[in-house]
This record gives sequence, structure tokens and C-alpha cells, in this order.
Amino acid sequence: MTTLAVSLTEPEIRRQAADLTVTTLRDPRHPGLYFRFSGRRARGSWYLVANRKWHRIAGYPDLKPAAVLSVLPELRQRLVLKPDSSVAIEVWSTVGDLLDWFSERMAKARSLSNKRKAGAKSAIACHLTPRLRDLPIRAVSAYSLDKELMWPLQAVLSLSYVQQLFRLLAVAFRQAHKLDLIPTNPMAGIKFSDFTTAQIMPKPARLRGVQVPEIVTLLAERFDSAPGDVMLALMMLCHGTRIGETRMTRWADIALSEREWFIPAEHTKSRTEHRLPLTDQACALLRRYRICQRASGYEGAYLFPSRRGLPLSENQASAVFTRLGQGAWTSHDLRKVARTAWTDLGIDGHIGEMLLNHSLGKIASTYINTQATEQRRLALVKWHDWLDGHGFRGIHGQTGVRYEDSQVSLNATNGGACEALPQFVKGEDLKHEKRARLRF
Repeated sequence: MTTLAVSLTEPEIRRQAADLTVTTLRDPRHPGLYFRFSGRRARGSWYLVANRKWHRIAGYPDLKPAAVLSVLPELRQRLVLKPDSSVAIEVWSTVGDLLDWFSERMAKARSLSNKRKAGAKSAIACHLTPRLRDLPIRAVSAYSLDKELMWPLQAVLSLSYVQQLFRLLAVAFRQAHKLDLIPTNPMAGIKFSDFTTAQIMPKPARLRGVQVPEIVTLLAERFDSAPGDVMLALMMLCHGTRIGETRMTRWADIALSEREWFIPAEHTKSRTEHRLPLTDQACALLRRYRICQRASGYEGAYLFPSRRGLPLSENQASAVFTRLGQGAWTSHDLRKVARTAWTDLGIDGHIGEMLLNHSLGKIASTYINTQATEQRRLALVKWHDWLDGHGFRGIHGQTGVRYEDSQVSLNATNGGACEALPQFVKGEDLKHEKRARLRF
């Protein structure tokens, strides 16, 4: 660790950043002024040392050398008059400045989905910035937030969404403080419960199990006229998947030989890959749907393509359920009714959560080191058999012995239904043939 005496200029700081042995810079022309590199060397902090006490001024490169030198006399005078006062310089003066920075930062985050980035951008632009734009950062408190943001918002928005906005604002302040862009975090001790004690209730389900036969009948009637719409709804109802991960499915994600639907991590909300077993009914449904696609002249990569050759967009997929549900239910209601039905059928709660690709929590994830593939397959067989009794068989057309009845290997019954399927998943089939040759 070395302290080097230099002229504190922008080029000199960049030059010394390359020397990992140098941790601190000082300028002989300005006694008491120090610059310390951070671990990544591209950033650092300015300090003013008085009476052997290090007072942090600001972060670098948020505050350049010229700006620090220009306010240095004022900072020295402040410490003379009040030795215990803060000399920290805020990069921003208002909450609006901080939100502008955070919005731009989130827009460039590769770890976030486009949907989440769009949602955060809209929340900041439509709700947080208009109400907090001119609020000084130093004036942020539970009272000021309650007056300017929380209480006005709860009068026009759902309490659950107001909570999301509060959390987004708290994350913005926490991140800014971690990066030394603000000297203190005024939201550090503020909790959402400080503003209201009302409980946030989950949204009521708009579909109940007794309505599933009616939905299946509706889908059966519309399959010939709108196979894409119906297939999107059926895949979600049969597997409990989300609309985003379902609409982006490729045919290459359907591995018939392994009887598995693979959902890549980048398509899931949890950012973890998801593998769903395919039952006899699901294979037969895929066969019928692929025949419909080919009959219409489509030989592309996606199960649910748009006119541009890409998968359905978020808005296009939502429009599907506007047409099907007519405002009575949405895509998420299919996921919820499936999960409820699994419980009613006696399917284990952990298996149900794994089928939904929900996190099991830190403790469960630590001790349950299995994908429970067979248990999840049996759960879906049970669910699809129940659907068969309420009209599903008329859509997929699968007949014969069920997997749960035979309990033989997949090649005997539940695998046999897919053996006769056209080999439309060429990429997956070729891959598995190569694996077989390697084994022998």
C-alpha cells in the first residue's frame, strides 16, 4: 500500500490507476486533500484530513478533480467553524436526479428481463419522478415520503403496487449509497409498514375448478379456427407455465425422444432453466398442432410465431387471452387454476411448486437436491387424465393405456405415444442420435 504525492488531475489519476501498488494520492499544493482508489481502480473517493480525522468529500469520477479543488476552501472553513460537521458533497441535489440515474442504470442491466426493465422505467416515469422530482435528497424522510408519495398513491393505486413502488425507490437509494453517490441513505430505516398497517390481500382467482370443463369446451370449439390461440392457452393450462416463457417456446425446445419441454433460463422469471415432462396427451396435442402449422404453410422455429417470423410479442400474446377470455379471465388465471387443481388432486405441495418453477426457499433448496422428474411426470399424468374426463381428450385425440396404469418403462406405453409422432424436432432428434452412437 503506497501513498504517492502527485498533482491531482484527471490524466494523473488515470495514469496511477494502472499501478496496483498505489492506493492513495495526495497533492502537496493542497495539504490534507487525499484521493483513494477503490478495488476496481476506475473509481475512488476524495477525502479531506483535518485533525487526523478523514472526512469523505465525494466519489470519483462523479466529482472530478477541478470540482473538488473549487470547493476545497469552503470545506476547510466549514471544518474550522464546526469540526464535527460533514464535508460530503452530494452528486445530486434532488430525488429526481437520483431517479434519472437509476432508470438509466436499470435500462442497461443485462441480468434483468426486458419486461422488468420496461416495468421499472414506467413506474419511475409515471409515478416516482412526477411526485418526487423536486424533493431535495436531504429532505427525504418518512414524513416527506408519506406526504408526497405514499398517501397520494394509495388513494388511486392498489396497495400492492404502491408497495412495489416503495421497494423500487428504496433499491435506488440503497444502490446509490453503495456506490458512494450519496453520503447517507435517508431511506435506510424506513419500512413500508411505517405508512400503513393494512394487509395486502392476494388478487382473487377469476377461474375456479368447476369452470375448467367450460374452458376446455371453448378451446375445443376454437381449435380448428384459431389453433395458435388455443394451443397457447392449452400449454399453459396443462403445465402451469407463465405466458412469457410459453410464447417464446421453440420446437427445438420440445425433445420428444426424452419426452421433455425445456424452457431456457433467459425465458423464465426466476432466471433458472425449467424442464417439464411431456405426457401422452401433451405429445398427441403437439402432434396435432404441428400438423395444423404445416398445413398452413409454416415450417418455422416457433410454436407461436408472429408474422415477422419471431415469437409472439408480449402484447400479441396478451391479445390472445383478450379474445379467449373476453375480460372474464386472463392467462395468469390458467396458471392459478392449474395449481389449485393440483392441490385438490392430492399432488404434493413441493411437486406443485417445482412444476411452477417457484423457488423452494434457501433451506429447501439446500436439502432437496433433486428435480423429482418422475414425481412431476406422475403429477402431470394425473392432471391430464383429469382434464381428459372433462373434454381434453377430444382435443388431443390420444387413446390407449396411461402411464400411471402400466408403470412400465417410458418406451412401453407413455413413450410409445410419441414414437409415432412425426420427427419435427429435427435438431433435438439428431442430438440424441449422436448421444446414442457415442454410448456404443
